[in-house]
Amino acid sequence: MAQVCEICGKGPQFGNNISHAHNVSRRRWNVNLQPVKAKVEGSSNAKKLRVCTSCIKSGKVVKA
Repeated sequence: MAQVCEICGKGPQFGNNISHAHNVSRRRWNVNLQPVKAKVEGSSNAKKLRVCTSCIKSGKVVKA
């Protein structure tokens, strides 16, 4: 399953681990996704979504 927020589309970001000896290896920062039962526009039923915590905090998601 993809690490992508279903509201804002935010996905993982990529960068480097850099050691004290300046050895460089690739790493990734995943999005903090939470499964949420939320109301979706256009329908009265609640739907299960995987949403990032920044969308939950900002109020973009209305929990059912």
